[in-house]
Amino acid sequence: MNPDQDESIRHAAQPGYDQYRENIARGKITTVEYFSMTVGSKRKAMIYIPPGYSEDQRYNVLYLLHGIGGDEAEWYNHAGPQVILDNMYADRKLAPMIVVLPNGRAMLNDRAEGDLFEANKLKAFEDFESDLLHDLIPYIESNYSVLMGRENRAIAGLSMGGGQSLNIGLGNLDRFAWIGGFSSAPNTKEPELLVPEPEEASSRLRLLWLSCGLLDNLKHVSDRTHTYLKRNNVPHIWYEESGGHDWPVWKNDLYHFSQLIFR
Repeated sequence: MNPDQDESIRHAAQPGYDQYRENIARGKITTVEYFSMTVGSKRKAMIYIPPGYSEDQRYNVLYLLHGIGGDEAEWYNHAGPQVILDNMYADRKLAPMIVVLPNGRAMLNDRAEGDLFEANKLKAFEDFESDLLHDLIPYIESNYSVLMGRENRAIAGLSMGGGQSLNIGLGNLDRFAWIGGFSSAPNTKEPELLVPEPEEASSRLRLLWLSCGLLDNLKHVSDRTHTYLKRNNVPHIWYEESGGHDWPVWKNDLYHFSQLIFR
């Protein structure tokens, strides 16, 4: 990474980036089920397959996580990521990748219902690390034509999923080289726990992305992480953008982050 990448950037996605276009090649987005030994049951994930997917080619994988109020369909229902990604493929802005949208609440009843802040539900977001590493990733790598190196695997997410992405990604640098936290929530570990060895993280990361809306009332979480990384000379992109804790911010983050990974 370029050491200057920690400087604030302030640009929005191109107009129309999230609008359905006619007459372009399209990927496919579907729901799959996999068995989770972590949970002891079948679980669902959504998967985006890029235009022109072929078993003769191997693809990078981005694991894209949702917030506390969502599930595997949250990005699909609120952001239309397949539209954003299709448009960027048409404009030749992306490296070939599959995008996996898991359910980050690893428990038997993983629906976003009732009191979302119950202790067992919050613990389920922590337990997702095991589900991802030991159940979902092996399922993807057994059923799709994907590359399996750490430099071919990215993780990013919004809010609660942003905290998960930083916690899991930075805690497993042998698995992930590209990590993004969009408006990361207070589940994000303290910076000293996230990056206890700054020099090692600096040498292993291909990209560490932090972003947050300037009006977001959780911005202090991202500010705290950014300050620590900058003080310890860990290269990263720090992107402060207009907006709050909302979908225009997260769609814009996906637009920018996805263009930078696997390069």
